[in-house]
Parts: sequence; structure tokens; C-alpha cells
Amino acid sequence: MTDLDWGTALNLSYAWIKAAHVIFVIFWIAGLFMLPRYYVYHQEAAIGSPEEEKWIDRERKLRNIIITPAMILVWVLGLTLAYTTGAWQEGWFHAKFALVLALSAYHGWMVGYGKKLAKGQRSASGKALRIMNEVPGIATALIVILVIVRPF
Repeated sequence: MTDLDWGTALNLSYAWIKAAHVIFVIFWIAGLFMLPRYYVYHQEAAIGSPEEEKWIDRERKLRNIIITPAMILVWVLGLTLAYTTGAWQEGWFHAKFALVLALSAYHGWMVGYGKKLAKGQRSASGKALRIMNEVPGIATALIVILVIVRPF
């Protein structure tokens, strides 16, 4: 296909790409809401106990089956939409992009913390994890405002 053909194909499938992007954003954010809560419960379990082993397994599945694949698809679909719509020229998009980068960094930190937690390292308090649980919600609210309202 030539560049023109790819552009035409992307424009024709725009609604489907956008729908998939929103669906995977929901999966990703829902998982990011759950993960810190899982970590709170995990930290309350005794190290080496059967309960801790269950939390380690739950967290691994949430990360590997839902959250990380959803994040990857959010990025692929979102960059496709940005290319298709020319959003790179818009101020609101730059702010949204920065928030998604920050949310991706948060995701990476949470994945890393889960791996430390599985090794018995419990450096964050339950209170800190409960506060971190608010990060995805705040980021999501700001991103939705930027995309819908487009304040700049």
C-alpha cells in the first residue's frame, strides 16, 4: 500500500480505532485502580504464607494478562489516532501526552513494586499505597477534560 492508501484506510477505520482505544483505556485504568489495593492486602498477609502466595499470583495475572497488554494497546491505538487526526499540532494533546507518559511511568513503578513485594520487600506503607490508588483517577479525569473540553 502507498502512503495515501494507508491514510485512507486509517481514516475509514477511525471510529473502530477510537472505540478500541477507549475500551483498552478502561481496562488499563481499571487495573491500575485495583493493583495498589491488591498490594495493600498483600502487605497485610504474612510473608511466605499461602495467602501471600495467592496475592502474588493475583497481582501477576492482573499485570500480565490485563494491565500491561491494555497499556500497550492504548499506546498503539492512541498514537495511531494522533497520527490520523493530526493531534500533534494541538496544545491539549501535548498536555494529554504528558499525562499518559506520567501514567505509564506510574504503571512501571507499580509493576516494579509488585515484583519487590513478591520478594518480601515492603518499602511502601499501606497508607502510601492507598494514596497512590488516587493517581489513576486524577490522571483519568484530567485526560478526559483535555480530550473533551480541549481547553487550549
